[in-house]
Amino acid sequence: MTPLRLAPPAARQGPGRIPPTLLEALDLVVAKRTAGALPGDRRGAGMGMGTELAQLRPYEVGDDVRQIDASATARMGEPYVRLQVPERTLTTWLVVDVSPSMAFGTGRRLKADVAEGIAGVVAQLSVRRAGRVALVTFGAGRPRLLPPRAARRGVIAVRRALAAGVAPDGTRDPDGLSRALLRLREVATQPGLVVVVSDFRDHRGWERALGAVGALHSVLAVEVRDPREGELPDVGHLALVDPETGEQVEVDTRSRTLRERFARIEAERRARVASELRRLQVQHVVLTTAGDWLRDFGRGVR
Repeated sequence: MTPLRLAPPAARQGPGRIPPTLLEALDLVVAKRTAGALPGDRRGAGMGMGTELAQLRPYEVGDDVRQIDASATARMGEPYVRLQVPERTLTTWLVVDVSPSMAFGTGRRLKADVAEGIAGVVAQLSVRRAGRVALVTFGAGRPRLLPPRAARRGVIAVRRALAAGVAPDGTRDPDGLSRALLRLREVATQPGLVVVVSDFRDHRGWERALGAVGALHSVLAVEVRDPREGELPDVGHLALVDPETGEQVEVDTRSRTLRERFARIEAERRARVASELRRLQVQHVVLTTAGDWLRDFGRGVR
């Protein structure tokens, strides 16, 4: 399946302003609680620059004089240098939903705007400690992969990719999330952080794929919702379109039975998603288009 051409939704508002103070407050929270380990907490192979001592040996011509160990030199009567275990860089993998349903929003912004904001914030935090960030998008044909990049160019690459928008209506890819996770598992061979940003709607088979990813990586699931997805307003006759399939349906929202059934079915769907994530021991954060997504994200990852 070839990738579909993306387009920014007509009602796009963008993620909004991201206060630097909130970003700073999230820095250590995300690094410690979400990533599970800062760079340096993961042992690397061989020897190199780091914080953990590997061995002491006599100084040789060409060694970095900054690595001379004063205590060992005083004891042995000749210069000794420290060799450390190198710190392994932590790679953060963003898995972002760009399916048609992400273009929906009746609150302050669209679900795609919230997803873009989360991805941008996580990307910025990921590269602060010499880390790298990569991106996998799904829901628009086969998953698209941006390889891990460090520093500012990694953040810019993520922003540009998500600024392209979402897939057009009627191009549902029910296997998009599972295929994206399986693709990530193939290329992400070292332990890292995986952040899945999606509305978790109309995707099938993702549970097993996410479990396989979680066996190696620390995983955070960010579910983006809209208030109108949970309940129908009493506004008379409505013509509705499913953005994932393009299917059209007319409903009479004056029916209390219809509204209650709609709310019950949706609540059951969201409960199943939450239950599966708990079973997989995946941290789950729920955001809405009507809320302050950055503050809510900060509370969710604490």
